[in-house]
Amino acid sequence: MIHRISITAACFLLLTLMPAHAQTPRFKPLVESEMTDAQKKAAAEIAGGPRGRLNPDGPNALLLRSPDLMSRNQKVGEYLRYSSSLPARLNEFAIIITAREWNAQVEWLAHQPLAIKAGLDPKVADDLQQGRRPAGMKDDEAAVYQFLTELHHTKSVSDSAFKAVLDRFGERGVIDLIGLTGYYTTLAMVLNVAQQPLPGGAAPPLQPVK
Repeated sequence: MIHRISITAACFLLLTLMPAHAQTPRFKPLVESEMTDAQKKAAAEIAGGPRGRLNPDGPNALLLRSPDLMSRNQKVGEYLRYSSSLPARLNEFAIIITAREWNAQVEWLAHQPLAIKAGLDPKVADDLQQGRRPAGMKDDEAAVYQFLTELHHTKSVSDSAFKAVLDRFGERGVIDLIGLTGYYTTLAMVLNVAQQPLPGGAAPPLQPVK
């Protein structure tokens, strides 16, 4: 009896000492020696592009379980991230809006610094992180925020939200913005389902918005 109680107490202590945000990854890391030829080819293809490598902690490493899907999907992402018709500041802002909508922790950690580097006011990112409509947005940022917020919440956009983006960025910009949030929604879903650990044991930057 004493032995059983001590084991129970030890388990309880272990659980209380674990970080509240700790999750068990659902996929084991891929090792090159265990990859199929198709996986090796897809990994080499992404490393040879503008990303320069396959991030082992990122969504493409998870998607590599289906190498044909990953290969096709990452080409879409390559265009949206590096060749979109939208300015980099707005592109990265749209990505972290999407991450905020999905509580996509890894996505936020990867792209919030890129948004700031591209010229987004850190206070705008801070408000977004807290689940608030950011104060002090520039007009083009407000247009992107309104468009994406309506799209995620209502599954469509109002005439005024559509026109605000159309007038600034044209029809190509409207489509690029939709494609961007769709692509990063896919990555957010992959990361969330996989329960991908945060790099360096970081605490989750995003809390659920009530």
